[in-house]
Amino acid sequence: MARYKGPRGKICRRLEFPVFESPKFASPRKNYAPGQHGQSRRRKLSNYGIQLREKQRIKYLYGVLEKQFRNYFKKAQAKQGPTGHNLLTMLESRLDNTVYRLGLAPTRDAARQLVGHKHFMVNDRIVNIPSFLLRPGDKIKVRDKSKKIEIFHENLRKVQGDNPAPWLSIDKAKMMGIFENLPERSQIPEPLNEQLVVELYSK
Repeated sequence: MARYKGPRGKICRRLEFPVFESPKFASPRKNYAPGQHGQSRRRKLSNYGIQLREKQRIKYLYGVLEKQFRNYFKKAQAKQGPTGHNLLTMLESRLDNTVYRLGLAPTRDAARQLVGHKHFMVNDRIVNIPSFLLRPGDKIKVRDKSKKIEIFHENLRKVQGDNPAPWLSIDKAKMMGIFENLPERSQIPEPLNEQLVVELYSK
């Protein structure tokens, strides 16, 4: 399971992007890079630096390690259609990301932990692999023995409507969601530029 355990505030400042969903890191108090000379060294990034920063943003946002991210990219290249969109679609199809999008976990990191602790079933089978890739029509639900856990009730109270994301639907009473279809690029809310990653790996 890919989990970053280092100083998160520093990462958000370095990447100039709230890659961790917690409100604590949404707007870092220090708007300069970390380190002793962070305030004085605000050099203009090269094209390579901009591309690398965007890759790091996406990698940290979805909680995947470098080797895993490269594997996703290779699979995205092998598929028909724009490589960048294919990459984001696979990342969005991960079970931990879907649990987060459904509103069953407050952050992707929390979703990874909940999946790893066997609180979820996919098509009536227990799945404890956060990177498990869902397909259209897959049903994700909280296990019966886990439905009394307060975190699920607390999170679901914050979910508005039955479609927490355009490609997902949820039945709050049953604590069950459906991965209706693959997301369109325009439906993914984060301001990411996946084409920069394509350019980075094309060198």
